[in-house]
Amino acid sequence: MANHPDPKHRHTMEETSPRLTLQPDTDGAQVQLLGRWTAARLADPAAWASIQETLAAAAPPVSTAWRWDLQGVERLDHTGAQLLWNAWGRQWPAHVALSPPQRAILERVARFTVEPPAPQKRGAWGLFLLLGSMVLLVTDHLVDVTRLLGQLVLDLRRLIGTPRDGPWRDVSGHLFNIGARALPITALVGFLIGVVLAYLMSQQLRQFGADAFIVNIMGIALIRELGPLLAAILIAGRSGSSITAQIGVMRVTEELDAMRVMGIAHGFRLVLPRAMAMAVAMPLISVWTTLAALLGGMLAADLTIGVTPAFFVEMLPKVTQVSNLTLAVGKSVVFGVLIALIGCHYGLRVKPNTESLGHGTTASVVTSITVVILVDALFAVVFKNVGI
Repeated sequence: MANHPDPKHRHTMEETSPRLTLQPDTDGAQVQLLGRWTAARLADPAAWASIQETLAAAAPPVSTAWRWDLQGVERLDHTGAQLLWNAWGRQWPAHVALSPPQRAILERVARFTVEPPAPQKRGAWGLFLLLGSMVLLVTDHLVDVTRLLGQLVLDLRRLIGTPRDGPWRDVSGHLFNIGARALPITALVGFLIGVVLAYLMSQQLRQFGADAFIVNIMGIALIRELGPLLAAILIAGRSGSSITAQIGVMRVTEELDAMRVMGIAHGFRLVLPRAMAMAVAMPLISVWTTLAALLGGMLAADLTIGVTPAFFVEMLPKVTQVSNLTLAVGKSVVFGVLIALIGCHYGLRVKPNTESLGHGTTASVVTSITVVILVDALFAVVFKNVGI
């Protein structure tokens, strides 16, 4: 059997709930407050909504010109006083009727209420300081990455001197996670990119009767540029973020501090295996993505303009020099090492809290993709006469 609220109890709650009424007057309006203006009563959603709606009509500076009557308030605590003080625009109204205890509470709230700082316009000096802070931040990151790269060279030298002590198990594990597990997604994306690229180019080449030249364009575009770049962007988002998150979690759980106490070098055990695995896996993934893109382009060309796969396979080695593939593999190695270094860099800079871990992972992905695109543009300018 359901329990119905006591009518007497409901009537008492209605009488003690905080409320206010606006009574128009010749001088403006009189605001009369009734009930208990306490935290317990203000927690009622219905009462809170009604109060907020009425106070919105009495927003400052109108509220300071009206007459406020607090003598009907049964109880007033600091929560209710803060609500009124904010409604008054944090200044006393010209006319207010209240008891001495109520005035004492309101004066205490007014004394301890912190005024929000006024928005300051950034002048020329402020812009100069902002630019200087950005330059210092970028310089700090460059110094750390340079130090990390130098330590990687020293660790490689140590590995060559004593290969039996190398972290080969870590290298194989990272090689599997970075390379083998990325094959499905890179093949799918590469295939779709090849289909889209071939379809768009076929529409233009058909207007000039140059259907056969789709093999030239696809070969140069995919093997030389899009294949390695697309693979690097996918790996930066997939594996670069994973590297940062793994090392960042080790910072949060204080594993990095434990390694330092035990005398285990971070560079040799954390950075070197990931950099080596990325340097080996990245060229293979690049070739794999390029093959998937060529397959998609081959099928799309056959369906759209009738260029058969046999003709595509026969003409591709004739119109695309091997130096394009060599260049693609070479810059893929550079992409892999850079992605690994950036991921380790941001992972080692993570502070021991989860918020810093999230910021570091996001910054790692964005920085890796940006650096990959910049380095690819640099390769395109430096090796503009290779394979063309």
